[in-house]
Amino acid sequence: METSPLSPNDFACELPADADGIYALAARSMFQLFSSMSQGMFLVDRSGYIVWVNKGYERFLPRLGVAGVADFLGHRVEEVIPNTQMRGVLETGKPVLIDLLTNSAGTFVVSRLPLHDEEGGVIGAIGIVLFDQPETTLQPLISKFAMLQRDLDEARRELAAQRSRSLQASMQGARRSKYSFASFVGSSPAAVEVKRQARRAAQSMSPVLLLGETGTGKEVLAHAIHAASARSAGPFVSVNIAAIPETLLEAEFFGVAPGAFTGADRKTRDGKFKLADGGTLFLDEIGDMPPSLQAKLLRALQEGEIEPLGSNQIVHFDVRVVAATSRDLLQMVRDGRFREDLFYRLHVLPVRVPPLRERSSDIPALVEMLCEDLALRNDMVPPELGKGALELLVAQAWRGNIRELRNVLEQAAMRCDDSHIDAGLLAQVLRSSGVEPQAPHRPLLVQETMAAMPATGDLLKPLAEQMADLETRAIQAAMQAHGGNKLAVARTLGISRAKLYDRLEKLNF
Repeated sequence: METSPLSPNDFACELPADADGIYALAARSMFQLFSSMSQGMFLVDRSGYIVWVNKGYERFLPRLGVAGVADFLGHRVEEVIPNTQMRGVLETGKPVLIDLLTNSAGTFVVSRLPLHDEEGGVIGAIGIVLFDQPETTLQPLISKFAMLQRDLDEARRELAAQRSRSLQASMQGARRSKYSFASFVGSSPAAVEVKRQARRAAQSMSPVLLLGETGTGKEVLAHAIHAASARSAGPFVSVNIAAIPETLLEAEFFGVAPGAFTGADRKTRDGKFKLADGGTLFLDEIGDMPPSLQAKLLRALQEGEIEPLGSNQIVHFDVRVVAATSRDLLQMVRDGRFREDLFYRLHVLPVRVPPLRERSSDIPALVEMLCEDLALRNDMVPPELGKGALELLVAQAWRGNIRELRNVLEQAAMRCDDSHIDAGLLAQVLRSSGVEPQAPHRPLLVQETMAAMPATGDLLKPLAEQMADLETRAIQAAMQAHGGNKLAVARTLGISRAKLYDRLEKLNF
């Protein structure tokens, strides 16, 4: 006997005619489905008393120490189900879709769903046991979780070991670099270029000369060059020549023999060249070195040996020199205030560190880093700056560079009543420091934008090169716009993070 196919009209008599009826039917069906397919289910009222339990859940009652359903119903849920978090669902009205519950009955994967009345008030909740014995039913997921947990534990142990080694080295007086290239914050073309040059310098054994205004981060780069060099396991010794009296500089550099002069220590005092043996010696503010010591420094660098003050013994050393200055050394050579032969001895790998005004697009990222550092040092909430405040900071000339920026932020953070710093407060801080705030830059007009576009001659080259240049500029612009946030950059450009990391590595970001 043949039957005709069913049409949707054949079910019309079985479904409610109104939307509310359909919703109620669906709710009952879902409830029955969960009750039949889950490992167990129960209901509590708004006060947390158990009012209903299905057949599936009854098998857990003996393991919970409950004789039967009669002893289960009417009790507070936390009294008969140890470790349950059902009370939190009743108080917040928020569901807990997936959770692990462990008690005397075993370990379960559970869901907790609030029940609401028509006004949205909580009138009860449903507890559902999705899986019992998850160690078998969810074995693949648990194995992956266990593997991730092992990796996390291993990373924690390695981090603890590194901290222990660092603390031990500090207690033993070891001299180590404090910063890496990641500490030099910035993704502007100027910042990227200086880091590229510094990375290349780190691979050489020749002297490095860092040139730049005060507060630009020359010392950070000196530490980073040492940390990235083959001498990273050796000591990093820093000398600020401008901070040491001229009469003590020779002893500071070359050391002192016992009893070299009246009041001298009876023991040998090693100089900075000896302390830096096998590592890096950072000579900060080399332009302030007195002429009388320049000849001795030159000989030490050329011969690799020193003679401690008051001694006839030659001491050999193996040191890589990184020097830095905010002065115009070449002009000092012309004026006869700095030895020409010492200048060329140091000027082997010059690296110009750009002032902050030449990489103003890095200021948002620098502000974020400085605010976090300020919060850590002062045990406070990191200050937050609005768009207007950031635009004001970007517009300033910053004669003192990053050091001045840090000072302004710290003053503003100490003056504000909350963690929010606005443009008005920053303007007051700048004026109190003797600086008239510059107005934020206006956006470029269409004519100016067109004028800034490449000339026609720049377009007459292979398309692949033009596409590569465009990609580089797009990445740089996105990095600047998002302050170096790589996840946001990848989303903006519509590429995966893996592809972005690959491009950044090729561009030496």
